Amino acid sequence: MPAVSAAHTHAADLADFVAASPSSYHAAEEVARRLEAAGFTRLDETAEWPAQAGGRFVVVRDGAAIAWAVPTDAVPTTPVNVLGAHTDSPGFKLKPKPTTGSRGWLQAAVEVYGGPLLNSWLDRELRLAGRLALADGRVVLAATGPLLRLPQLAIHLDRGVNDGLALDKQTGTQPVWGLGDAESADILAELAASAGVDAADIRGFDAVVADAARGAVFGKDGAFFASGRLDDLASVHAGVVALIEATAASTGPQTAIPVLAAFDHEELGSESRSGAAGPFLEDVLVRVYASLGADATEQRRAFAASWHLSSDVGHSVHPNYAHRHDPIVQPVLGSGPILKINANQRYATDAVGAAAWATWCEAAGVRSQEFVSNNTVPCGSTIGPITATRLGIRTVDVGIPILSMHSARELAGVSDLYDLSRVARAFFAG
Repeated sequence: MPAVSAAHTHAADLADFVAASPSSYHAAEEVARRLEAAGFTRLDETAEWPAQAGGRFVVVRDGAAIAWAVPTDAVPTTPVNVLGAHTDSPGFKLKPKPTTGSRGWLQAAVEVYGGPLLNSWLDRELRLAGRLALADGRVVLAATGPLLRLPQLAIHLDRGVNDGLALDKQTGTQPVWGLGDAESADILAELAASAGVDAADIRGFDAVVADAARGAVFGKDGAFFASGRLDDLASVHAGVVALIEATAASTGPQTAIPVLAAFDHEELGSESRSGAAGPFLEDVLVRVYASLGADATEQRRAFAASWHLSSDVGHSVHPNYAHRHDPIVQPVLGSGPILKINANQRYATDAVGAAAWATWCEAAGVRSQEFVSNNTVPCGSTIGPITATRLGIRTVDVGIPILSMHSARELAGVSDLYDLSRVARAFFAG
């Protein structure tokens, strides 16, 4: 494993990032916080934006964040190099009237968000996190410590459980969070208290359940990193680290405007005002190019020369289920980031994109692997084809290989996490 000390330092920082990002709203805020600490200026979408040549900026829309750095020599046709990722993860979201209970137990009414591995959420200490819209017009972030748990039924009461456990998405996924009478309890009060506000002032909320355990390095030679929300905070974090490093070290002419686009709602199909299928990235880029004096034709010329690196996790070959993978192309943890390929355009990678990815990996001194699905096990998709369709920007789908995708706690290779950030930095450098 190359650069072990640097890779483990990166993993420790990722653990901090995930702990600060239990919801997509927290993740977007943490992206902005880190970038502001590195000298980026936070912008308000409703305000006029300053002249941008030579500036570094970040803007947050709900649970999404976009950041960019404009070279001092940028012109109306300077292209963008966009690293796209997403801030949301599969899990559970609080329903309206979320305080419920039965037989002396306090429970939380939750709705399944995306496609989680339901069984992986059993018997874990869980947090509640999200945003609260208050009566005075403020929107505040809130996150509890360990509060909830989905307790599994004992084997003595279900002797066939090891022959196959199937959780009912309604009755089997309502976590406990206390003891007492639901009529006199309020789980929103717990969340409000964590933000120092009065539950009576809450007018709306978006709150999700997250694993409370911190990310950890383990295994022989510290090769493994386990954490919740690696899909896709691993890519968001790599992008933040790379953007800070690339722009801090920037000297001389730049060939492109580096952009980090961390979208929300990818696990639901990306169709929202803060998702990749929505207008957020285009809204930002239109304003960036307007500040450079670009007309519509010059902006399209810039897009035609631009790149989008869509970064999301992919599957490592599983030693116990190798038959579920392609029999020949079998990426494994610790052997580098992956180039994701699909004949049916579930990933946007093509030959030209594959060549460009190889160039960026070579510039970073990073080895790469390929990923393709077994023909009988169709793959999911990413924001890559969506952004390529919306903006016409050439797109390459990449990521890191992991195990336990969509589990409450996923497994990655420490060196892969670090190497992804190194390639992202080479990409941003143009």
